[in-house]
Amino acid sequence: MVARCVALDSRSFVPTVASRCPATTLPRGIAPWGAAPSSRTQGVPVVSDETTTPAVPASPRIGDTRPAPQIGDTRPSNVPPRDRAQAPAAPSGAPGGANRRRRGGRGRGGQGSQGSRGQSGQGSPGQGGAGRQNVRPSEAPVEASAPVMDGDDANRARKGRRRGGERRTRAQGRYLMCVHTAKDATHIATLEGRTMVEYTVAKAADETNQIDGNIYVGRIQNVLPGMELAFVDIGIPKNAVLYRGDISLNDDDLEGTTSSDKRIEQMIRSGQTVICQVTKNAIGAKGARLTQEVSLPGRFAVLVPNSSTIGISKRLPDGERRRLRKIIDDVKPDRHGIIIRTAAEGVAADDLARDVTSLCEKWDAIEAEVSKSNQPRLVYRDLDLAVRVLREELNEDFRGVIIDDADLYNKVRDYVLAVNPELADRIEFYDRSSEELPLFERYFVHEQLHRALDRKVFLPSGGSLIIERTEALTVVDVNTGKNVGTTNLEETVFRNNLEAAEEVARQLRLRDIGGIIVIDFIDMETKAHREAVASALRQALSRDKTRTQVFDISELGLVEMTRKRVNEGLLESVSKVCAVCDGRGFVVATGL
Repeated sequence: MVARCVALDSRSFVPTVASRCPATTLPRGIAPWGAAPSSRTQGVPVVSDETTTPAVPASPRIGDTRPAPQIGDTRPSNVPPRDRAQAPAAPSGAPGGANRRRRGGRGRGGQGSQGSRGQSGQGSPGQGGAGRQNVRPSEAPVEASAPVMDGDDANRARKGRRRGGERRTRAQGRYLMCVHTAKDATHIATLEGRTMVEYTVAKAADETNQIDGNIYVGRIQNVLPGMELAFVDIGIPKNAVLYRGDISLNDDDLEGTTSSDKRIEQMIRSGQTVICQVTKNAIGAKGARLTQEVSLPGRFAVLVPNSSTIGISKRLPDGERRRLRKIIDDVKPDRHGIIIRTAAEGVAADDLARDVTSLCEKWDAIEAEVSKSNQPRLVYRDLDLAVRVLREELNEDFRGVIIDDADLYNKVRDYVLAVNPELADRIEFYDRSSEELPLFERYFVHEQLHRALDRKVFLPSGGSLIIERTEALTVVDVNTGKNVGTTNLEETVFRNNLEAAEEVARQLRLRDIGGIIVIDFIDMETKAHREAVASALRQALSRDKTRTQVFDISELGLVEMTRKRVNEGLLESVSKVCAVCDGRGFVVATGL
């Protein structure tokens, strides 16, 4: 299989990777991976030879007990090594002196472990081990100025810090979101610890890009019964596609038959005006996908206009689902359906009702706009992708959202204050002009992004993955590489495949790969091993919010799976087809 050769978009801030094709060029101002860092990143202080030279231990004297090892140079920074006075030996009659020798190295008065430990903590903070205070908790000094609190006061202080009123450091959470705004796109990286798990590129919204979620007045251009779809003019250059399964009909229009019995030419006709919503952006030569089942998502609920739908997120626990089911009747509108989202866990009925009321007012404004004209046009624009990502994902699991653009920071903070004010203090502004490093370099996003664009991924045990993308599907090949194992071949292959299953799930989420995916695991003879690898893959994919479907592993070690394609993918969003080889990955010899 031949890899498609691409060149990274020079308009993007993303550094390009090395390519075999001579036409691949580096974006302006970006150094290639592995090159010397720029002057902006050379802000690490230079450590002198004096501070890095390890301290020479003093020669033992006659009568001394066995000295404890010294971690580093314990002298003050302003005293040269040759001028440092050696600690005098204890008198012969004193505890720890020459005439009182104890077994082991503990319990000495003037010397020994406590003396060495106390001396080793007196260095300056910039001298490595000499700057650390190695004091046991029981021996730590108590500051006289520190107030002593009883148990109730301590509990109240702890609860106050949890609420964020007295938080001195960043809130505790599993994820951190870094948002960087470039000239023509907004880049969003989600970190779990220090590992990047998701990367989203939100290009500048226009009439053709990033239109998913928008609501249009459309006009049916032509109906194709053989394909069971219709092309709809929604006011953009390329017609959108409306499939038969996405057409919504009222009960009065069915005339005794169900919608599954009707053909598409009986459901819609050319020239008809419809209200539709974009569910998928245009990808490549395919137009945007539409649906007539319009929905308006809010923070805690999703409004389904002109429907009787009632639903609760399956991710909520059973007890919470029962609680929300009791209050749905009080908040559900008469003419519309409602779906309770995962974010509604623990939300009071008043807050849920307020969110539903806001969505109903928004739909009333859309209907008023639709009634003005039947011309194909945009009647409702969804939030920017950066704000939408926060609407979908921001919760208590995020310890912070760092944004390096002032305008976007103000917009995001105002939105969070309106819908979830208790999380507003987790929105932070990163001032590029005053910070020494760019945001993505500060949190090592650039380094991980380079690896995410490579076709080869290394496993911890020495194996590797080869990820190849084609027009029809994505293929992942699993190799043992340098993993030679320790017991037998079957066990080595099994352990390697388990590592590969975990890494494949992470790479699919990070690279945002959708469509049909085939994973070529190394052949395993034991059926139990094959089932364990398939189970490990499903378990790893359960952390992905995008819908996936995994089939059992075959006798050849192949796993077929699908992942819903929402966006164009990470590689396509930051690259363009090579102008020399036209994406083939090679150039045909001119002599043929």
